[in-house]
Amino acid sequence: MNKLNPNWLTEGLLDLEYKKYVLLAYLKDIEHNFNENKLYPFLGDLIFHYNNLNTLKNKKEIAANSFPSKISKIDFENFKIEYEKLMDDSDSLEVIQDILEFAIPKVHNHLKEGKQIYEFVEEQMEIEPVGVVPLNNELGYLMLRSGNERQTNVFEYTITIFESAEEQFRGIKTTYIDTFEVNLSNTLENVKIHLIKKFRKFTNPATYIINSKTAFPFQETLMPVAKRSFVKYISTQ
Repeated sequence: MNKLNPNWLTEGLLDLEYKKYVLLAYLKDIEHNFNENKLYPFLGDLIFHYNNLNTLKNKKEIAANSFPSKISKIDFENFKIEYEKLMDDSDSLEVIQDILEFAIPKVHNHLKEGKQIYEFVEEQMEIEPVGVVPLNNELGYLMLRSGNERQTNVFEYTITIFESAEEQFRGIKTTYIDTFEVNLSNTLENVKIHLIKKFRKFTNPATYIINSKTAFPFQETLMPVAKRSFVKYISTQ
């Protein structure tokens, strides 16, 4: 993956054409991966940079209206801007403004493309319980199958809760267990029984199958989208 420095816009040579070159090289790599239906970590990284650009745009406007200073460093990890006092900072601010006007629409267009792919992948997924589901469905086994493949990957899952001051967020932790071939003689129910007997961790584990009607790259797309879709599914049960 062609990584883009979090402070790419303000570090190094502050020149519009140079910054265009840096950004377009990054976006070309993003587009290449999107064309192969590879979403992660590319989509998350794109969202990070898009938010940073808009943060910088807003803070730059505040700084320009407050006092004459030159933005010398942007720390996006801590969302801090350091300024160097100048008699006239109009040239630097104008270049930054030009870069932002070029960069924000470009990144936004790629972000829309990534979200469209994500939505398409999510639409291909069907989630169903395997056997009887116990009252506690926040831990158990998750089976994942792509396209017409008979190979089914099995994970142990645990739904996690993250709390902020305003609300709660659900997440998921998964651990790979095994891969089974599912067919007429070895059904999903048989796989569940095998897991119960082998690991003896649950007497009646919540077990679900996620089947994607279309095959996608497993690590970059199928698994991360399936996990997010499953968390949404569990929250409605």
